[in-house]
Amino acid sequence: MNILFVCTGNTCRSPMAEGILKSIVHKEKLDIVVKSAGINTFNGGKASKNSIKAMENIGLDISGHKSRQIDETLIKEADLILTMGSSHRDSLLSFYPDSQGKTFTLINLAYGVEKDVADPYGQSLYVYEHTRDAIQQAILQLLRSSQFKLDKIKEEEEK
Repeated sequence: MNILFVCTGNTCRSPMAEGILKSIVHKEKLDIVVKSAGINTFNGGKASKNSIKAMENIGLDISGHKSRQIDETLIKEADLILTMGSSHRDSLLSFYPDSQGKTFTLINLAYGVEKDVADPYGQSLYVYEHTRDAIQQAILQLLRSSQFKLDKIKEEEEK
């Protein structure tokens, strides 16, 4: 399975989501390829300083992340596209109508509610950590409640 996370600039939210899921995939030895991209970015930019720091604070390294602009190839490769907000989802569905049925907001797919992951861009480390935690909890919820159901994830949350 190929999962693509999408936000605006691919420097804050989607790289954190990518890093979190890649860590779980590695630990659980899942057959999932994880990527991220931005709706309005350029190729090769670094993750934001506070995204890197927020991830370091939970033992994950995204310092090597390079931003990438969403394109048709990434859309076609993805089995599931998880956006950080409804505007990202709507934009993708407008430009790539064939992505209908595989493009959802992360929060909606995880919890069944229409809510965006708040954009921490330019804010304090505390805000980035709060955003990171919201992303992590949504990913864990999605994994628990879907075909990826992992008993170990439930056990970790109970600790």
